[in-house]
Amino acid sequence: MAIVFFGTPAFALPSLKALIESGEEIAAVVTRADAPKGRSKAPSPPPVKEMALGYGLRVLQPAKMKDPAFVDELININPEFLAVVAYGRILTPEMLAIPRTAPINVHASLLPKYRGASPIAWAIINGEKETGVTTQVMRYELDTGDILLQEKTGIKEDDTAESLSARLSEMGARLLVETIEGMRRGAIKPVPQSGEPSFAPPLKKEDGLIDWKKGARELFNFVRGMYPWPGAYSFLRGERVKIMKTRPVEGAAGPGVIEEARGDGLLAGTGGGLLMILELQPEGKKPMPARAFIQGRAIKKGDIFQGA
Repeated sequence: MAIVFFGTPAFALPSLKALIESGEEIAAVVTRADAPKGRSKAPSPPPVKEMALGYGLRVLQPAKMKDPAFVDELININPEFLAVVAYGRILTPEMLAIPRTAPINVHASLLPKYRGASPIAWAIINGEKETGVTTQVMRYELDTGDILLQEKTGIKEDDTAESLSARLSEMGARLLVETIEGMRRGAIKPVPQSGEPSFAPPLKKEDGLIDWKKGARELFNFVRGMYPWPGAYSFLRGERVKIMKTRPVEGAAGPGVIEEARGDGLLAGTGGGLLMILELQPEGKKPMPARAFIQGRAIKKGDIFQGA
C-alpha cells in the first residue's frame, strides 16, 4: 500500500510528516533539485528533502519528468497513491496513470477558485474573506481535477501570505490523511468542480512594485499578500524600499506623497485614503520600524514614494 510523495517547499512538510506519523508506507519522496542559496550560491536541499532524509526515506530528484529511468522507478514501486503537495512541476499523463488508486493533490484554495501557483497570495491581494484547502484527483490540466475533500478557513485582518500559508499547510496535512483513509473505505467519492474558476498565476519579483494610485485598502491587502515573497516595494529618493507592514487610515494626499512622518509611522497618500507604513526594509538592510527609518533618513512631509 505504498505512497510516493511529491513536494518541495516548507508548505509540504506537515503533509509528509502527517503521512509518516499515520503509519503510511512512503516508498519514495520526489522533490526538486538542490538550488543555489545565499551569497555563496552553494547548492541547498529543499525542505522536503531534508525532512525525508531525516526520516531515512528514499529521495528522488529527477531532472526531467519524462526521464524514462525515473518513470520506470515509479512503475516498479507500483504505488497505491501519488500524494502531491506544492511539488512545483506538472506531472505527465503517463505518471498520473501510475498509481493503483489515484494521484491526489493538496491545493491551497477552494477550487475552482484560484487555480494555479500562488493561490494564497492572490486570495489576500484580492481581499477575500475566506479561503481553504482542497484535495483533488489530479488531471494533466492544472487544478481541474475532481474534488475529494474541502475545508474552509477565514482570512484574518492581520494575515500575511506567510501566516495563512502556515495555517493552510496544517489543514492540508490533515485533509490529505483523511482523504487517503476515506478513499480506501470507499467513503469519499470524487465530485466534479462546479462554479466559475479563477486563477492565481505565479508571482515574479517585479510584481511587488506598488501602484500608489490604488486605494489604501487595496494596498494594505497587496502588502500582506506579497509578504514575505516577492515583497511589496517602492522607491524613495532613489532607494528601493520594501514595505513590510501597513494599515489603511482616513485622509487624503497625492499617490505616494508622504503626508506625515511621525514616531509610529509614515502616512502616505494613495488613490483613496492614506496608508500608514509601520515597517520597512531598505535594500541590503534588515527590516526596521518606521521610526528608525524616519530618523535615519530625515524623512519629511512632501517626500514621494515612486511606484508603478
